[in-house]
Amino acid sequence: MAVVIIAAVVTQLVASLTRTAEADGDVATVFANFFSFFTILSNVIAAVVLAVAGTTSLVRPGREQSSLGLSAALACATTYMVITGIVYNALLRGITLPQGSEPVPWSNEVLHLVAPLFLLVDLLVGIRRRALQWRVVGVVVAFPLLWTAYTLIRGPLVTNPTSGEPFWYPYPFLNPNNPGGWGMVIGYVIGIAVAFVAVGLFTVWVTRRRAHGSPMRFAP
Repeated sequence: MAVVIIAAVVTQLVASLTRTAEADGDVATVFANFFSFFTILSNVIAAVVLAVAGTTSLVRPGREQSSLGLSAALACATTYMVITGIVYNALLRGITLPQGSEPVPWSNEVLHLVAPLFLLVDLLVGIRRRALQWRVVGVVVAFPLLWTAYTLIRGPLVTNPTSGEPFWYPYPFLNPNNPGGWGMVIGYVIGIAVAFVAVGLFTVWVTRRRAHGSPMRFAP
């Protein structure tokens, strides 16, 4: 899965940079913008963590639980990917994002659907992870908060390489120049922050429950 994710990221990056170069566009800005998408960053994080987890399983076969550090990293990656899948499929599917080119269909589905589902299934039925303290949720939400701050600070400082507008935001709901202005942006940020906390709590809860050997029951 780590290899598939990296292949999807590289394929979309090459497509974006190639189209930009062919149009004599700003390749450097498009490259920086590409790695400013939360989807791309969360998938890269997931690929690295999955590669480490897979290698660990091969080197130390038969162990049902990961180290605390790897368990926390998997909690972060799982939360980011699940949120990526939810936000994209609920708010962004069918909307063209400013990534430098049209999305590559198979890559787009891997990054926004296949990989998030894989991380969710791995959480529920994969190799059991070491039980985590609830305070790990604070670690989980730290990166999305930093990314949001980075995005809102960087946005008005970057000229859109496609349209020439004096700003660039990776997602329309973070763009205060759209109808609704800052009120809309703040509303979405609060809503998504709540979602991160909720999914982070769920991820830690499942990890703790499975680590303690309790069966998973979701039906009342």
